[in-house]
Amino acid sequence: MKKDVLIPEVKGVSIAVVHEYNNTYNSYDWNAYILNEKSVDLEMVIIVTKGYSEAKKTATFRKKIDILPAKSFAKIEMLIEDLFSINNLFNVSFFEGNTLYEKSFEFKKNTIHEKVLQQIPLINLKGVLKA
Repeated sequence: MKKDVLIPEVKGVSIAVVHEYNNTYNSYDWNAYILNEKSVDLEMVIIVTKGYSEAKKTATFRKKIDILPAKSFAKIEMLIEDLFSINNLFNVSFFEGNTLYEKSFEFKKNTIHEKVLQQIPLINLKGVLKA
């Protein structure tokens, strides 16, 4: 029965943790974004995030986006640097047409830092990308 369940592969959707300037507080913040590089809208996007290690665990955070337009992005949450010493998991579910898609994006501990920043498509800022 399990072999009959089709789980479609997710392509064109990614998570980026971006280091960007906050004009309100005159400081640099780390923000997580979801990117839709597809040419179709994503509907009913649900993002569940949590941080964890063997000794620590964060609260679970949930965000819903009704429609994430094609070739666009949306902010998920701000991250404090203390979270980078633990694993950060983003579980993403969405509908594309009538098909449900799901993918997990994991930023392993100590992989988010200024030395590994790259240009992020769509956002046009530097950050760490998981596709």
